[in-house]
Amino acid sequence: MTTVNREVDRGEVVAALRESADNPSAFLALNAGNAYFSDPSVKGVVAYREAGRYLMQFGGVFASEADRERLLRAFLAFARTARRKVVAVQLQRSDAELYDRCGFTVNQVGSSYALRLPDHTLRGTKFMKLRNKISKARRAGLEVTEVPYDRAADELVDIDREWLRSKGRHVKEIEFLVGELGGSVQEHRRLLLGRLEGRAIGYISYSPVYGSRPGWLHDLSRRRATAPPGVMEAINLHALETFRDEKAEWLHFGFTPFVGLSADHEVPGASGPTTRFMRFMAERGEKVYPSASQLAYKEKWGPDLVLPEYLAFHGRASLPAVWQMLRVTKSV
Repeated sequence: MTTVNREVDRGEVVAALRESADNPSAFLALNAGNAYFSDPSVKGVVAYREAGRYLMQFGGVFASEADRERLLRAFLAFARTARRKVVAVQLQRSDAELYDRCGFTVNQVGSSYALRLPDHTLRGTKFMKLRNKISKARRAGLEVTEVPYDRAADELVDIDREWLRSKGRHVKEIEFLVGELGGSVQEHRRLLLGRLEGRAIGYISYSPVYGSRPGWLHDLSRRRATAPPGVMEAINLHALETFRDEKAEWLHFGFTPFVGLSADHEVPGASGPTTRFMRFMAERGEKVYPSASQLAYKEKWGPDLVLPEYLAFHGRASLPAVWQMLRVTKSV
């Protein structure tokens, strides 16, 4: 089977996500630097990036249930024509089963977390520390507002620069699996900014989530090194309350690699060496990716839902392919 890749614009990708995406992080498919595959005979898109001899595909196939396998097989034919191997990341459980049927080796790579908004409350002793941190930030004079990106761009760049500098000289900004600001789809995102004494001190960007658990994704967040404790929690609570008032159903905290790993989540045929590598990263990989701190932030909100997410290799699992994935995300 051969196929020709049809050029896809971002408006078409947004439409495909609205119609068929059930991945909480699907909007990240619109990140700058991604390419899109679409077959003329199938409605839907596949987001990917080239990395060496691999096509790194993100988030599954964004098409109707009836068309997903057909589009995936067309993408595999496209990859063969280009003499590339496909590696897919951040697949949901239903994706994992589809990819397994299509000749992939599939392993759990981490988990994502979500909060159901209509019933959420911070009352009770469970959230006492969180409430205290937020109260302390508010008493310090923190003001949180939703702002248009173009009116705050210079302040955000300044925060980003200070945030990156605080991480160390050799640290790079992670890409591909995290969100971004600006560009042609910025109008779909929400931006919450915190200020102390008029100075921007931290922000969180939220992306739309479609599908069976619609709402918002707690996406990109940054703060100054000098920001007092509780700033980010206070910003997120302001957003949470806003979204709940708007009748949004879910607040998603997104994907964290190397956490929530369980043999119960693996699909048949999972790679033993890849499973051991993921467990090694869970225990000792904090220098590569700050999974423990991300997980601690997400768990403090008392998530209602934990979803396993998967990494898939067309054919046999490959540690060189894992290395290329880490390079694409700038984790190394």
